[in-house]
Amino acid sequence: MTERRFKHWGWGYEDQQPSMGELERAGAGIREALGFGGEVEAPTPEGAIDLRKPRLKPPEELGDLFTDDHHERLVHSLGKAYRDVVRGFRGEFESPPDLVASPRDESEVELILDWCEDAGAAVVPYGGGTSVVGGIEARLGDRPVVSLDMRRLDRVLEVDAESLAARIQAGATGPGLEEQLKEHGLTLRHFPQSFEYSTLGGWVATRAGGHFATLYTHIDDLVESVRAVTPRGRWESRRLPGSGAGPSPDRMLIGSEGILGAITEAWVRIRPRPRFKASRGVEFDDFHAAARAVRALSQSGLHPSNCRLLDALEAATTGAGSGDRHLLILGFESPHHPVDQLLETAIELAGDHGGGPGEVRSGGQRDGETSGGAVDTWRDAFLAAPYIRDTFVACGVLSETFETAITWDRFEQFHADVMEAVRAKVAEVCDAPTEGPGAPRISCRFTHVYPDGPAPYFTVLAPATRGGEVAQWDEVKAAASEAVIEGGGTITHHHAVGRDHRPWYDRQRPDPFAAALRAAKAELDPAAMMNPGVLIEPDGRS
Repeated sequence: MTERRFKHWGWGYEDQQPSMGELERAGAGIREALGFGGEVEAPTPEGAIDLRKPRLKPPEELGDLFTDDHHERLVHSLGKAYRDVVRGFRGEFESPPDLVASPRDESEVELILDWCEDAGAAVVPYGGGTSVVGGIEARLGDRPVVSLDMRRLDRVLEVDAESLAARIQAGATGPGLEEQLKEHGLTLRHFPQSFEYSTLGGWVATRAGGHFATLYTHIDDLVESVRAVTPRGRWESRRLPGSGAGPSPDRMLIGSEGILGAITEAWVRIRPRPRFKASRGVEFDDFHAAARAVRALSQSGLHPSNCRLLDALEAATTGAGSGDRHLLILGFESPHHPVDQLLETAIELAGDHGGGPGEVRSGGQRDGETSGGAVDTWRDAFLAAPYIRDTFVACGVLSETFETAITWDRFEQFHADVMEAVRAKVAEVCDAPTEGPGAPRISCRFTHVYPDGPAPYFTVLAPATRGGEVAQWDEVKAAASEAVIEGGGTITHHHAVGRDHRPWYDRQRPDPFAAALRAAKAELDPAAMMNPGVLIEPDGRS
């Protein structure tokens, strides 16, 4: 059997790419729905792409650990941001890795790092390649680069059913680790939008947000201990349920984005698979009244697993609503007891703020649930979004998202300021009416909520200028990022920093912390070889 290959330019596998006929039909539907886009172009064939010749030769003494295969270098060149997908679609791969290394265990990771340091090469750790912030693209000029693909380290090594924890290798994908945990009746229940392809090591390295909209929102909440290989030795924290022993070694690796070393495995907190689920959509006439309902829910102690607010335009774009009302999606789940009463209590609380209940969906495991309604429609659109973005690129639609977090007391003004800044910039760079049919769509939803504030996630859909998409994206991204930082938000709630968010991350973090991070990197990575340019400057400067 032939192994499935990833697309060289976008999301998913080669056999998932729509045909030109399917794209033409999709383009017609997009133009009808949005009022713009629809003119279909074909991606540049892989065989027509000339890559820069490798500046390194695979070392014979290390056998099959390295490759300079053309397809592998393409796949490891770009992440999955809109600007990455556009450039890949057009065959523009300016910074391909010279080699791709694929270790099978920690000792081989050490061999690879040692060889790269001797060769003067930079090393970019690679999990699923799903970064949307320039986290895996080595924009390093003349310095040779090795992409360190961790996906061969993909096993669940141990399960501690008594403590409800599992030791899992960093290269395990979401589906891969869940399938292995399922044998024990257990689950990690961490489902980022990139779940299908992203890896545990990538989640830890980027502080990924997951399934739960409240309580256990980030991979941080699920990590018990982390193990990594640095250029100066192995790093392993003690496995504990909690500790007050100084600054946390785990926290230093969580969110480190590969600049300190390659994460190889982690002990993570797991749980029995849920048997009881219930969910419902609640509709509101006023978005800020809906936000106040979400605030009340986040402070109630009910801890819904799903508590996502979609503004009316977001609901309409995903097919979950008509566009007339704002939609709150509520969900509860438990492995032990029915949750219908919790849902009813949450709906009653939302009703105090003007919310009207929509369709109910409840039952056991997902396979036994009834499909349909706004909740299922939104979930399906959420999972399909990365694939649809590839189609948007082919059909001439600019598609951008950015996310942040802000405290409740500042949310209303923050939301108004960010929306206005983005609308103004989109109007400036896109040839489209500001209102009515064909106007760009700028919408907002909450992905996660906390007692002290929400995580707003903004989406932009606008007509793209063929050949100028990246410049358009850069301008919109910069305007949005500036508005977020000026408004007091974080440059990222769960997408990570990478290279694209660096200018605003530099302004967000305290200067003494930047100096401490630089010092830690200098100690662990004196050659500044690990993912240069992410979090701090390529030469190790902050």
